[in-house]
Amino acid sequence: MDLMAPCPLAGALAAKLREEQEALTRRWLDRISARVAIHPNRIFPTDELLDHVPLLIVGIASYLENPALPVSADVPVIAKAMELGELRYSQGFDEYELLKEYEIFGGILFSFLSTTVDSIDQPCSRAELVLCAHRLYHAVALIQQATTVQFLALMKERLREREERLRAFNRALTHELRNRIGATMGAGQLLQMPEIASADQQRLVDIVVRNMESMRVSLDNLLELTRLEGDARQARHLLLPGAAFEVLRQLREFARSRGVSASIDPGLPDVEVNAAAVELCLTNLVSNAIKYADPARADRWVRVRGRIEEATDDRPTSVVVEVADNGLGVPQAHRERLFERFFRAGATVTGVEGTGLGLSIVRETVQSFGGRAWAEFPAGGGSVFAFSLPSRRAGERSGRTPAFGTVRIPAPPA
Repeated sequence: MDLMAPCPLAGALAAKLREEQEALTRRWLDRISARVAIHPNRIFPTDELLDHVPLLIVGIASYLENPALPVSADVPVIAKAMELGELRYSQGFDEYELLKEYEIFGGILFSFLSTTVDSIDQPCSRAELVLCAHRLYHAVALIQQATTVQFLALMKERLREREERLRAFNRALTHELRNRIGATMGAGQLLQMPEIASADQQRLVDIVVRNMESMRVSLDNLLELTRLEGDARQARHLLLPGAAFEVLRQLREFARSRGVSASIDPGLPDVEVNAAAVELCLTNLVSNAIKYADPARADRWVRVRGRIEEATDDRPTSVVVEVADNGLGVPQAHRERLFERFFRAGATVTGVEGTGLGLSIVRETVQSFGGRAWAEFPAGGGSVFAFSLPSRRAGERSGRTPAFGTVRIPAPPA
């Protein structure tokens, strides 16, 4: 079919598209809002982004009227299509959602074409009508191509960065485990010597236990990360208080050995969460709070608390989980780097060891679910490490699971 063939109907249809561009934009917005799990105001979060949708429609109308000026040569139209690809990438759309958006867009325009053509008083053959439809399809395909190419370019860059981080992670983890194994084997070999004094034996046993515990934590983190990479539909879900309870149960002996009282706030929201993700994050944050407890305080505590933040134009409804403590805190100079890989703000604290990976794992885990992680430092001392995840209230699910009660791990007697 010759797209350049003259078509008297094309000009009239193009004029109708221009006249109805605002109504078609609203219809597109409504249809997308019904399909994706983000606030309608976030689909096009600024007036500038919303205003570029009519420009795409005008570009299609111009191509429909005169295919000698292809859409791909219209710089403003292609630029806006690429901006849309960048926006959808930043909002966490997947490839299917992006393609579905343009399927909706094309469907709206074809539906408009089919209902409008009968109202146009212009003689038209069947071939000319099919020609107009073909031009419309071609224009939508060119705009979709520009959006998709930009989206995939950003995805490719993210995958490249992840591969680089993974290689760095593997190098650091291999180095860490080799050192731990070396220290453990050295202590074990010394323990085999019959002339080792009992005091030295205990010190060597402590070295073995400490290094084995460090390796266990590292391997547990790796195991949890592999679970997060699985199919989300097969993920284990749990109410937030239950996930927090499980974390504190696992860290009970550690907290007692450090003289730290760990508890769960009774107001922790009754929402359903991905168990692997939340337990991984809480384990890292609570264990850090216990490690960096202030030895000068008689009453050392760690509290898990949370709240619901309602949806805004900028973000969906989310659950915020906080781990607060009255520990040593973090020096001002180190706070900006807290969530960097391999950075240890407490590297100079005696008796506290680690890989510097825990907080970066927390950040990357919650970001993979569309959340964020941060830290706050109250004027009275201590720290608050927090993360947020998109969430639904328990009452929005079909049926409810009984909420867990308050859990408290008391510190051992002084």
